[in-house]
Amino acid sequence: MSALTPFELDKVRQILKREPTQTELGIFEVMWSEHCSYKSSRIHLKKLPTRGPRVLVGPGENAGIIDIGDGVAIAFKIESHNHPSFIEPFQGAATGVGGILRDIFTMGARPIAVMDALRFGPLTEPRNQRILEGVVSGIAHYGNCFGVPTVGGECVFEPCYNGNPLVNVFALGVFKHDEIFYGRATGVGNPVIYVGAKTGRDGIHGASMASAEFTEESKQKRPNVQVGDPFMEKLLLEACLEAMKTGAIVGIQDMGAAGLTCSTCEMGSRAGTGIEIDLALVPQRETGMIPYEIMLSESQERMLLVAEKGREQEVFDVFHKWGLDAVTVGTVTDSGKLIVRNHGTVVAEIPNRELADEAPLYDRPHNTAPFRSAPMDAPEFSSSDLTNDLLKILASGDVCSKRWIYQQYDYTVRTNTLAGPGGDAAIVRIKDTDTSIAMSLDGSGRYCALSPREGAMLIVAECCRNLSTVGALPVAATNNLNFGNPERPEIMAQLVEAIEGMAEACRHFETPITGGNVSLYNETLGEAIWPTPVMGIVGLMKTAPPMTIPFKNEARTVMLLGGLGSCDATRFGGTQYAKAVLGKMWGLPPALDLDYEKRVQCAIREVVNGGFAESAHDLSDGGLAVALAECASQGIGAAVDLNTALRPELALFHEGPSRVLVSTTQPQEIERIARDFHVEALRIGVTMKGRLQIRNDSVTWIDCAVEQLRDVRENALENQLTVHAG
Repeated sequence: MSALTPFELDKVRQILKREPTQTELGIFEVMWSEHCSYKSSRIHLKKLPTRGPRVLVGPGENAGIIDIGDGVAIAFKIESHNHPSFIEPFQGAATGVGGILRDIFTMGARPIAVMDALRFGPLTEPRNQRILEGVVSGIAHYGNCFGVPTVGGECVFEPCYNGNPLVNVFALGVFKHDEIFYGRATGVGNPVIYVGAKTGRDGIHGASMASAEFTEESKQKRPNVQVGDPFMEKLLLEACLEAMKTGAIVGIQDMGAAGLTCSTCEMGSRAGTGIEIDLALVPQRETGMIPYEIMLSESQERMLLVAEKGREQEVFDVFHKWGLDAVTVGTVTDSGKLIVRNHGTVVAEIPNRELADEAPLYDRPHNTAPFRSAPMDAPEFSSSDLTNDLLKILASGDVCSKRWIYQQYDYTVRTNTLAGPGGDAAIVRIKDTDTSIAMSLDGSGRYCALSPREGAMLIVAECCRNLSTVGALPVAATNNLNFGNPERPEIMAQLVEAIEGMAEACRHFETPITGGNVSLYNETLGEAIWPTPVMGIVGLMKTAPPMTIPFKNEARTVMLLGGLGSCDATRFGGTQYAKAVLGKMWGLPPALDLDYEKRVQCAIREVVNGGFAESAHDLSDGGLAVALAECASQGIGAAVDLNTALRPELALFHEGPSRVLVSTTQPQEIERIARDFHVEALRIGVTMKGRLQIRNDSVTWIDCAVEQLRDVRENALENQLTVHAG
């Protein structure tokens, strides 16, 4: 049974003017799959802003590239490996890291940082614990062995991810402007060279698997999951970068999804040329492989190069020095076609452009309201013990420390990491310059389940605010869109609204999207995940000691830049308080004023870069009370008096955006900056040793030893794993 629809099969016949061969049918199936063609999302992705003064390469290449000054550029992108990570967590996650790293060094950049955004079902189910442990081990294994620091990310637990964990991996690399390479097969007559690992049967139908819902049989699809070798990839990195310096390479493409099929037809399509290859020349590690298998294999650590004619030996010498295969398997032609031979016999002949760029595009029905995961009306609620409520939230899977995860990662390898996991943003320095790159990954399926448009806007704002809180100017973005079955109008409506909200916010913050990934069909037995867009945004800053979250000294003024904010019960139902304390969900996400948010971010950047803050931390999950507890992680707490008319649950735990918590010896300077940007700056307390006390006028709302707050938050995840393992 073909993965193509009857309509698509007819279109294949029209293109070929005959019936397709088995190999051709397999090629069309993978290239026209949702995973490779974006046939359900492409018309809506055009709404995203993709241009800006720093953008050198936008969507359509292996990674986006922006200028960071002084002739230096960075390449970055995010990709998903959701479906493979459910079937085989370790290898699925490991090869997700390997794939995104190849996307970066294919462009000519040396990878210097990785981040990951992870989603799992609750750890009360043993299967979810095994998936978490496998995914984290896979990411750690590949990144640590390859030698790239995993510098940050996020991890969330929700029942909707029970049958569909999400593994989104971001990578960033650095290089000079004149070192950029493209995935284009230019120069008729130039040789097409296969380099890297040998081809096996692993990963066949991987792209097709990622374009379908899960069923009871999905767990048996382990042969569809690729197997990675980080040591081989390290050799491939060094060989590629060395070969690029010879000047002999004119184009290069990673063999990722759809393997040799995708790399050949995309390189030809981008250049407007054809490629002719003979599969008998492809290095193979298994016997008896047929053309269909060779073309669709997703064996890892492989690249396809186009070299200048007559300079093949220079390329061979480099790769052989690193112990890697390097074989001429074909030629660039002027036919505009992908022609595949096997021992001289043609097994596929397909026009490149129709294959790579002209897959059927669907404007799927989305005129129904997006599916809502919760009622609108707020239930009655009140708290008898706000301190205990805070401890519950700190112990919850979403808010607790992810130290158990990131202590498995080497986040300081290569000695560029200025701020690693656990902060508002990761920071890596660019050697031989005075520039550093800040990075943040953020997503909120919970907010987007209540309103995809508003949720997506809040994600962009939060990501930018994380960067601004460490003093970095947000400059560009990449996105990963994780959704259910687009053939369901209510799911398609979620996707469309999230894209539109993301587009509006990215325009407002001047962060063009340089590329990304769409992962659809994240459903198991008809149960879809929440709409889960994830943003990766990068920012620029001068290299300096990083701004960090913890309070540093006693007797410092605690200020809330942006003000206490306001919230009614209708916009409280997506908070961590509603989840961890009430076990409920309702209403809409927090309200966002884009103009005010931008002014707050301008203000905090000036505060941080002016040296007026000793610590800074943006407010997000868990609101003010959780932010204060996180700031107290090194033993210095605070005495806070809010003087508010808001009811205590809302004042302490609402998650309204546009707020940053600061400790300072210069409150007047912060107030001056706040006036300049027309935002609030409230003095709410003073740091002190050992306790966190939050009062409202004379009424004590929260009073807790800092040590207890820290112990609960730091040990919660490991305790959950230990308890449920037993």
